Amino acid sequence: MELLRDRSAELEQAGVKPFGISRDSAWTHIAWAQTLDLNFPLLSDWNGEAMRAFGVEREFRGHKGVAQRSAFLVDPDGTVRGAWRYDTAELPDLDELLRAAHAL
Repeated sequence: MELLRDRSAELEQAGVKPFGISRDSAWTHIAWAQTLDLNFPLLSDWNGEAMRAFGVEREFRGHKGVAQRSAFLVDPDGTVRGAWRYDTAELPDLDELLRAAHAL
């Protein structure tokens, strides 16, 4: 999340509006946003609908209904134009995401 915050000027130049989404509660997101001084919205997928709709539901360390770390590039019409999945310890390659955004 800090990566998105720190490179927000580049994202804005590419026309990208970042959002973070997780199964955490809205209250948890408030705490994260304040702690990390985030400058983009965090969305709560409390019931897992978005996770299932994007096809990133998995089991992790015996817990079902965990979202795989992923990034999606969605155009203004709501069409997914790019999708990337990452290992738990892996950070998204923001340069790759920016190249894809510039190519649209």
